[in-house]
Amino acid sequence: MTTPPTADWLRLDQQICFSLNAASRAFGGLYRVLLKDLGLTYPQYLVMLVLWEDGELPVKELGARLRLDSGTLSPLLKRLETAGLVRRERSARDERSVRVRPTEDGTALRERALEVPRRIAAATGFDVDEIRALRTRLDDLTTALDAAARQAGPADPADQRP
Repeated sequence: MTTPPTADWLRLDQQICFSLNAASRAFGGLYRVLLKDLGLTYPQYLVMLVLWEDGELPVKELGARLRLDSGTLSPLLKRLETAGLVRRERSARDERSVRVRPTEDGTALRERALEVPRRIAAATGFDVDEIRALRTRLDDLTTALDAAARQAGPADPADQRP
């Protein structure tokens, strides 16, 4: 592996974060077009993916799976509930816990959504093995960066309170 000269370290085209962000924005643009017919935004689509996979889940677990905090997830779920796609209910055993599940309409939407990943895969120009390999590398990158962030400690001094 060759290391770029020190002068190049701060060049935009040398920043992996920029390349990942640009790819993410490109994905977002394509998803926006493909999800329009489903009436979903990309974050709402992610919520529905998890619910189609797991059925009913506590909101806290859903947030953990999606790496979303409750301040972001709650309004998303409210909009999905207003659209009739999910139902939120307080747990009878623990009033602090709210569970969310797809409604009948939310479950039916899954059939229409099946075309989305096929079209995304085709748009990448990658074959299935290349997509799998890229996803594995990105998962490894996420794991490594999460570990590095934990090691570095909290970014906000307020997070250091006991």
